[in-house]
Amino acid sequence: MLPRLASSALLQLGSQYPVTVITGPRQAGKSTLAKTLFPNKPYISLENLDEREFAQSDPRGFLKRYLEGAVFDEVQRCPELLSYIQTVVDEKNQPGQFILTGSAQLTLLTAVSQSLAGRAALLSLLPFSWMELKSAGLIGNQFEQLLFQGCYPPIYDRHLSPNDWYSDYIQTYIERDIRQILNIQNLGTFQKFLKLCAGRVGQLLNLSSLASDCGISHSTATQWLNLLEATYIVFRVQPYFKNFSKRLVKTPKLYFYDSGLICSLLRIESSSQLETYSSRGSIFESWVASEILKKFLNHHRRPTLYFWRDHKGMEVDFLIEHGDRLLPLEVKSGSTVASDWFDSLKFWQELAKPYSEKPWVIYGGEDRQSRSSAEIVPWNQLDEFLEKI
Repeated sequence: MLPRLASSALLQLGSQYPVTVITGPRQAGKSTLAKTLFPNKPYISLENLDEREFAQSDPRGFLKRYLEGAVFDEVQRCPELLSYIQTVVDEKNQPGQFILTGSAQLTLLTAVSQSLAGRAALLSLLPFSWMELKSAGLIGNQFEQLLFQGCYPPIYDRHLSPNDWYSDYIQTYIERDIRQILNIQNLGTFQKFLKLCAGRVGQLLNLSSLASDCGISHSTATQWLNLLEATYIVFRVQPYFKNFSKRLVKTPKLYFYDSGLICSLLRIESSSQLETYSSRGSIFESWVASEILKKFLNHHRRPTLYFWRDHKGMEVDFLIEHGDRLLPLEVKSGSTVASDWFDSLKFWQELAKPYSEKPWVIYGGEDRQSRSSAEIVPWNQLDEFLEKI
């Protein structure tokens, strides 16, 4: 197993709370990490029909086998078990008893908040981060290849074809996870909705347009987008408008947690195809956004990621709250630095002088530059920027 950056935070939480909950998308490595870090605890998957039936029909009898604690995988399949876990941890009153994992954020968090409030710590685990892949020597020379492959562990652990793996993953996600959480009658329409979201990555979210193009109601589009967020497929980046005039864009932008998934949904079949793809810049931007989130989440920190845009179209791709100051970041997929990359950053710096740090630019080239207007970092030195946050 590749060493995971979330390990330190998970071990710390496990030493402080009776229950630690690991959430994240399917195949992100939650089970592997839990079994690796807590090898002395019994491991039980509630995907196993026999174990799940036992836990549902006789939860007290089921837990009697694990009074010293255990790792329960995919616990959202049996949310009623959490109330009985509460009784066990309250009686014993010691940290590190149970490690729970789950891939349906909404379902699991609702059950945890109802039954284990104050007793459980939550940690979100996403697929491999760029820093984890770089430490393992799995980063090539072209960022297009990285974007195309994505970051899900099975692609690297088992050397699988991204084309085949993502196609199967999307089908399994829709047919299993979506059916379990929401009774969607037409899964084909939902798959179309998912592909339309991929086509809008990095754009301001227009739910009315999305609903219209998919042939569904606005309320259904809202429900389905919330479902995609709850299952760690997409996330929204909110606009930053504190301390500014009211004439600012207040609509969020839409991003995906994994670039390989975007490529599969857009039917990009090779990294060379991505080199000239019209949405290449948006996919690159989404990848950077997801890496920023991973940095926060792997250290059990609340993400403070925003963007800024005014009514005239001046825009900063990302703003990261850095203490009482803001760190601006522009993301450009081009390999050659262009002077117009700095126009919005200069405008922002004049506007936000009292509380803005020196801007950064992440781009698709190879040269590191330190200019008076910004720090310019190539994609393969992304860790230099991530260390700042």
